[in-house]
Amino acid sequence: MTRHDATRPTPSPGSGAAAGQDDGGGRVPDELSLVLAQGVVSAVEAAGGYAGGIYLRSGTPGLLRLAVLAGLPGPLFRPWWRMHVNRPFPVSEAYRTGRPVLLADAEEAMRRFPQLMAGLPFPFGSLWVPVTGPRGPMGVLAVLRSATPGEPVAPADGERLLLLGRRLGAALADLEARSLPVVWEREPIPVQLPAAPAPPVRVGSFDWDLHSGALTADDDLCAIFGSEPAEFPGTVDALADRLVPEDVYGLWALARQAVESADPVVRRMRLRGPDGRYHLLELSGRWTHPDGEDSESHLSGFVLDFGAGPVIAEAADRLPRGIVSLDRIGRITYANALAEELLDCPRSELVGHVVWEVLPWFGHPAYEDHCRAALISDEPVHFLARRAPSVWLSVSLYPGHDGLSAVFQATEQPAYAPGSVTSPGLGIGSTADRSSALYRPVALAIALTEAVTARQVSAVVTEELLPAFGGRQLAIYLLSERHLHLAWETGFPQGFLDRFDGVGLDVSIPGVETLTTGRPIFFESMQRLADAYPGIPMETDVGARAFLPLIASGRPVGSCILGFDRPRGFSPEERTVLTALAGLIAQALQRAQRYDSESALARGLQDALLPHRLPEADGVDTLGRYLSGTQDMEVGGDWYDVIETGHELALIIGDVQGHGVAAAATMGQLRSAVRAFALSNHDPQEVMSGTNRLLIDLDPGQFASCCYILLDPLTGRARAVRAGHPQPVLRHPDGRTEVLDLAGGIVLGIDGQATYPVTELRLEPGAMLALFTDGLIERPGTDIDEGIERLRSTIAGIGSVPLAEMADRVIEEARQATDRPDDIALLVAARWTHIPEKLPPLSREAAPPGLWRTFRGPGPGARRAPRTRPDGRRS
Repeated sequence: MTRHDATRPTPSPGSGAAAGQDDGGGRVPDELSLVLAQGVVSAVEAAGGYAGGIYLRSGTPGLLRLAVLAGLPGPLFRPWWRMHVNRPFPVSEAYRTGRPVLLADAEEAMRRFPQLMAGLPFPFGSLWVPVTGPRGPMGVLAVLRSATPGEPVAPADGERLLLLGRRLGAALADLEARSLPVVWEREPIPVQLPAAPAPPVRVGSFDWDLHSGALTADDDLCAIFGSEPAEFPGTVDALADRLVPEDVYGLWALARQAVESADPVVRRMRLRGPDGRYHLLELSGRWTHPDGEDSESHLSGFVLDFGAGPVIAEAADRLPRGIVSLDRIGRITYANALAEELLDCPRSELVGHVVWEVLPWFGHPAYEDHCRAALISDEPVHFLARRAPSVWLSVSLYPGHDGLSAVFQATEQPAYAPGSVTSPGLGIGSTADRSSALYRPVALAIALTEAVTARQVSAVVTEELLPAFGGRQLAIYLLSERHLHLAWETGFPQGFLDRFDGVGLDVSIPGVETLTTGRPIFFESMQRLADAYPGIPMETDVGARAFLPLIASGRPVGSCILGFDRPRGFSPEERTVLTALAGLIAQALQRAQRYDSESALARGLQDALLPHRLPEADGVDTLGRYLSGTQDMEVGGDWYDVIETGHELALIIGDVQGHGVAAAATMGQLRSAVRAFALSNHDPQEVMSGTNRLLIDLDPGQFASCCYILLDPLTGRARAVRAGHPQPVLRHPDGRTEVLDLAGGIVLGIDGQATYPVTELRLEPGAMLALFTDGLIERPGTDIDEGIERLRSTIAGIGSVPLAEMADRVIEEARQATDRPDDIALLVAARWTHIPEKLPPLSREAAPPGLWRTFRGPGPGARRAPRTRPDGRRS
């Protein structure tokens, strides 16, 4: 097959004349199709892949369509023919961003694009690069190849593919310049990738002197023998040495028959080639007298070398199994004799046809999924298939670069088949039933990507996995220090699983053995389980059980038990789906364990860094509240603080970019820095500028927002400075509430020379000031100004109530939002309604002797000056 033939697309049903013009001998591809076909073949070869495709823009804005698919059967991948540019898939991201997306293995793909792996939960690597023209993106070039776990995609591979994407974009732009539309509205064109060339059929001629044994061979015969013409021994023994012993006698029999017959004599023999394999030969000879009746006899003729193909075909015909070879498009290229019988279809109707067309029963959704698994994962797949109501076949698919080898063998009807005492499994029933049953596992896979904690993962499995398979009971055990500990259970009798909590890996129970062997274990009934494990206590029900190993990236995580309230079978389709889903559950639990560890560390760090209590200052009441976000459940970098600085009180609130341990640690450093600057009696502007420079020195690239207000409780005078933080809300004594307009500078950590102007304001007695982080006002899909106005209205509507009640009501309203993307910090400060004419200093060092105990200390006989709170009560 020439390179041009290899890249020439095969006819696509439904393409019609739009794909090209008919020259009388078949459909001629249009120029766009040829450019795309050449581009995808070059990309697959450059990246060492086994399949690839090209998405192009369509006539619908924002919609990409698969234009060419090479190395995979198009009908099996119909759900991926159309892709919107805003979907969370790698093809969409590559198109939107104009940058390549390189995925080394399934774990990386699951982490970045879980929706892709929910539909294709197989181990494979993939590379996606944009196809860009002078006026912007035109499509995406994709290559699938074997996964490389633990090894990132080599930069050179990405660069080669990116260069091919640019070249393809230039070629498509050239078509557009010639007024040829570069959009796609048809089905994808199937393209066969170039296969390794087969050895050609060779013909060599010879002349054999029967008297002397001399053998004259031409160059082609020498090549068949595997030697150079100059090195050929020139004797019949050289030929005999390459034949199997039993065929040596046939060689002399050929000579005798030729002498005795006037007609040519043909004999088939086996020759050992230079590579050690045996090739099938046909020797055709005729007895001749070159110089008359008395001359020596000669045998002249031809040696026809068919290669190893016929030998392999003969071997396949003798096997007690049906052998069918398919190319990567799904077209049958070979079928042995037994395959005709098992598939109930003659070879003449099998070879040359697409398997799903000639064998409609093979198009069952579950069987199609097995074919996808073999083609994409490049690993063998085994399953049972029902060809007819009472005819079952064991099927094994062995993938290779050029196609699939399918092995069929007759098998007995499985226990879950109709007529069995157990109920049918997934995939048995109507098309609607199958679609409904297959949807739930996909929904589980998608939902697992959004679960972050171990309890969330377990809850998702309960809500999605049990209904999908009709289960009633679920238990999840997690591995810790070679013991399995019960992490979640539902539906089991009270206390029944307690005896299995904490068992070691040396205990012989199915929950342990499924993890140590890595194989799922299925029991159609509790009686079957009791027969296999006599020592296990029985439950009151008689239902089936499934034990699934939870293994992620080759590491044991735990085991999962599914319980059913009646006996049932588990079809091969169910077993395959459950095993695949167990892997997804294990990955989700592994992520959750990592999250739980980091979250516990970050939460502990945050709790240690946030103030446990705020100082009590005469003339001002302060109160702080903290509320965690609900989306990713990670600890944020929000903080608040109140610091006594001589006769003034510093009110601080800030928010560090990001989440997790790093954000909490940075928050602690900034809080300490602000506290140090404030206690050194620096002006607000100096506090903010110094903290800004410190953050740049500590962690370049990290930034934070902050609001710092220095308040004099006696006069109400305040000096405020703001660094990219939301404006505070001020409620006046008369109830009027406004959003302050404080001058401010850019966020901390950006510019070491940034300045932060100071705004002066005054809090009247009875006024209340609220400082907060953006988590309190942000809502997905709404403008931040709407959030600030919503908060202002809430505070105004609450009215004059105790400070704690007001803060709790504000936080409670925020708690009602189930999609809070961030943590919330709230700091409120209210001046007393009645301010004594003289107040003691706020620091012990500045207070006259004896005055600190009178106003601050809890010692015996200590008295506090009476004060009136904002709600009018005296204390």
